[in-house]
Amino acid sequence: MSTDIKQVVKEKYGEAARKVISIKAESSCCGPAPSCCDPITSDLYDVAQTKDLPEAAVLASLGCGNPTALAELQPGEVVLDLGSGGGIDVLLSARRVGPTGKAYGLDMTDDMLALANENKRRAGATNVEFLKGEIEHIPLPDDSVDVIISNCVINLSADKDQVLREAFRVLRPGGRFAVSDVVTRGEIEPQIRASVLAWVGCVAGALDEQVYRDKLATAGFTGIDVEPTRVYRVEDARDFIAASGLDAAALAPKVDGKFMSAFVRARKPFI
Repeated sequence: MSTDIKQVVKEKYGEAARKVISIKAESSCCGPAPSCCDPITSDLYDVAQTKDLPEAAVLASLGCGNPTALAELQPGEVVLDLGSGGGIDVLLSARRVGPTGKAYGLDMTDDMLALANENKRRAGATNVEFLKGEIEHIPLPDDSVDVIISNCVINLSADKDQVLREAFRVLRPGGRFAVSDVVTRGEIEPQIRASVLAWVGCVAGALDEQVYRDKLATAGFTGIDVEPTRVYRVEDARDFIAASGLDAAALAPKVDGKFMSAFVRARKPFI
């Protein structure tokens, strides 16, 4: 991550963590919760998944998907969440892998790590460990992880090739890459792309679907698949667009259906 981008991301997610900590339990949607009314980060988890989690873990979710629902985690596996934030996906993963497995969360933001560790304590999770570090430099040994998940974080990195190389390094042979991320599809005018990507920081840096596939292949992955899970339309983000001084009606024909959350799957080959 370049220094400027890294600092912006740290500030944004540090502020989000502090905001969650300040929210009272009775806060309602469209209140101060950082993702409450965001068309990208809202309504990703069903109540059955989150009802037993600490409220702060749910409020701190700033992702674009639910990788734990799609990663097919098995008891006894070791899972790593890149950019784990408040820890919601780590805690959900810990449940799935059970007491014989382990769930790591990696984050570079002190405020988020503090929030995540508090959520771990409240959840009583004993098979969870949060690590401080950057997703471009994962502080784990080679061939040590069965599954890598991530929730709308890889797109924020200025060096996605390095992130994917690191993911490949720490995965065991046969290990799975199973992340949610924002991708684009089709030709988009550069100035429009820049404007649309400014809707929310979560979308910044999104790769074209084919470029994502190519980067995974270059890193050594096989079995690559990109499955759209939520397609964004201008109408979904009308308030964000209006606040940016853009004309939603004029923008819609040029961008509708070209920005989406996707579940990105790949595997590290055995040989």
